[in-house]
Amino acid sequence: MPKRPLPKNKQKEIALERIKTLFKQADGIFSKNKSLANRYVTLARKIAMKAKLKMPREYKRKFCKHCYKYLRSGVNARIRTRDGKVVISCLECKKFTRIVLR
Repeated sequence: MPKRPLPKNKQKEIALERIKTLFKQADGIFSKNKSLANRYVTLARKIAMKAKLKMPREYKRKFCKHCYKYLRSGVNARIRTRDGKVVISCLECKKFTRIVLR
């Protein structure tokens, strides 16, 4: 007898837990192995896309939108405020993201 698929809300709940775990692991391993931290970000993004889940805001700002690398302030990211915006510059790909302050 085939297994029944999980309901959508349960799938999204599990996906969110996995994303949280992956970002926690990426944060812990970043100083030792940057490529593994970047791989965790890639996996978290794929899980979110598969589950049709929006990436939570707190995690969305922890990786570059252009090269998808894990960002850490002072190491491979520069964070500045300018004209009512937070500007996050990725030092890996030299691109930046602006976030409006409210």
